[in-house]
Amino acid sequence: MNNPRPKVRISRALGIPLTPKAVKYFEARPYPPGVHGRARKQESDYKVRLREKQRLRAQYNIREAQLRNAFAKAARTGGKTGEALIIDLERRLDALVLRAGFARTIYQARQFVVHRHVLVNGRRVDRPSYRLRPGDVISIAARSRSMDAFQIAAAGGHTENVPGYLDVRHDALAAQLTRLPERREIPVICDEQLVVEHYSR
Repeated sequence: MNNPRPKVRISRALGIPLTPKAVKYFEARPYPPGVHGRARKQESDYKVRLREKQRLRAQYNIREAQLRNAFAKAARTGGKTGEALIIDLERRLDALVLRAGFARTIYQARQFVVHRHVLVNGRRVDRPSYRLRPGDVISIAARSRSMDAFQIAAAGGHTENVPGYLDVRHDALAAQLTRLPERREIPVICDEQLVVEHYSR
């Protein structure tokens, strides 16, 4: 999702901070951008559902086609479609690089994967959308470990919110997906039922 708009502006439009830098701006101005941002307008059901879908897209930094495909797959699981959707997206390699604390933002995590800094089970993977299975191990390539970003990660610079489904050894720049995530553990702000309704309409 390569949107030219600054991340802070997108954050305010969607009502969620998308980067650490956006947090302070968002706290200062927790309303949409523009001259009518503070006005409370009655929104249509369609607009509410659309914004929730856009929120989910933004938090995983994915294209519309990728989210639509993930939704179609989740709808075939036979369980709760919304939960299945979020759990599937959380298994993306870029998302788990972020959760493990190897990157500061989803944008940086995607860049690390695309630039071939990340290994899965010892093999280089350059697809951010690659889905991990329980037992898979993410690590940072030996030639990349001297980069400042990974030195910070190895020192535990982004360890605040490592979820329970990851076993992370920051000093070794390695993380294992030990089990499938549960929806309540996934740090994504989204009413997934609204996303389901958006695509089911």
